[in-house]
Amino acid sequence: MRTLCSSTLLGEFFVIGFAALVAMKDPDLTMSAVWTVSGVAMVLCVLLCGMVTRPGGVVLGWALQIALIASGFVVPVMYFLGAVFAALWWASVHFGRKIDVAKARFAAQAAQPVPASPDTP
Repeated sequence: MRTLCSSTLLGEFFVIGFAALVAMKDPDLTMSAVWTVSGVAMVLCVLLCGMVTRPGGVVLGWALQIALIASGFVVPVMYFLGAVFAALWWASVHFGRKIDVAKARFAAQAAQPVPASPDTP
């Protein structure tokens, strides 16, 4: 799960940075406000890469997805990109957990001793 979720979060890191560049063109927003909010979100993306498997990591990821969609109020294309990344986040969590279960099952099978066949002395 960690690899899939981290990949999604790193993609979001770049999208947030590019959205900040677009938001800077808005005359109602100051550059410091745009980069403060965007910087916090970008740092959160990087920190969440390491926290995904810890308790609350996935929930914080969902909060980031909601914030990304809500950023559409400032940069309208973020409604679409936020929804796409929310879908990617769901897929990363859902399929990542399935992969983790399969890996654990295969590791358990590999750890079991192979029974000796009756033909060998």
